[in-house]
Amino acid sequence: MKVVKNTQTIAHSVLLAEAEAIRKAADLLDDQFDAAVDVILHTTGRLVVTGVGKSALIGQKIVATLNSTGTPALFMHAADAIHGDLGMIQDNDVVIVISKSGNTAEIKVLLPLLKRTGVRLIALVSARESYLAQHADYVVHAYAEREADPMDLAPTTSTTVALALGDALAICLLERRGFTRQDFARYHPGGSLGKKLYLKVADIFPHNQCPHVSPDTPVRELIFNISANRLGATAIVDDQGLLAGIVTDGDIRRMAYQHESFWQLCARDVMTPSPVCVTPDDYAVAALQLMQERNITQLIVAEDGHLRGFVHLHDLLKEGLV
Repeated sequence: MKVVKNTQTIAHSVLLAEAEAIRKAADLLDDQFDAAVDVILHTTGRLVVTGVGKSALIGQKIVATLNSTGTPALFMHAADAIHGDLGMIQDNDVVIVISKSGNTAEIKVLLPLLKRTGVRLIALVSARESYLAQHADYVVHAYAEREADPMDLAPTTSTTVALALGDALAICLLERRGFTRQDFARYHPGGSLGKKLYLKVADIFPHNQCPHVSPDTPVRELIFNISANRLGATAIVDDQGLLAGIVTDGDIRRMAYQHESFWQLCARDVMTPSPVCVTPDDYAVAALQLMQERNITQLIVAEDGHLRGFVHLHDLLKEGLV
């Protein structure tokens, strides 16, 4: 009867095998890797990534990472290339060919055709003595001694190493280009990630009401003002139009317990002076962090001491920042 290993034991061995393969790949980095980064960085053409099978899938992910980090790239399937897609190649392009063995039939057919166009070839390959490695201009050694499965057949360790080296190339290029958070935001406008990088308070607060009263407003009227605007707070603005404070519904409850003559109070007696504020130009994620730090649900938006509006936690929830 066959003894089956514990599931976690199997998973543990796979993860360790792939982690060890990546560590070995790091030790194998050499001047060829530097040269590959330089040729991509200074090309006047495009960066084309190609491969077949699982290597093709890894190539598509590498292309996506490159494009999102400032290095324009496109994917060309090696099998399709020899059936017409080779027409996308221009003579000033750089081509990365991904293959574990470097000896697959499609690669052997494709390489002479690529060489004929005059492009520079980067091999991302495990076998240094392969056909691909011997005919490439630069070799990035994606060495994988064996796959993670017990039969050493399923592309696992080799594809993980290739993917990791693709990430390494992309991040080296990112740093060499001086790629910034603002650049990243330009390429990632969708979803919560993009919004964290570009969404500002100014994009949110104009849609909200802007409740405010004077410091002399009676507490009864103050309560009506807070309730009517449904933001849980109102701003206090003085006769010169300057922001003097804030009153929240929490302040009202606390003052009701503390003062027997509560109904004789006015806004100036209840307000919190010098309230925490954000400006329209602040990022929305910074407003969220401030709310979390202060354990509050709304912030006044002010500019040069003047009230501009309110931003509420619900706004940030609606934008998917939380």
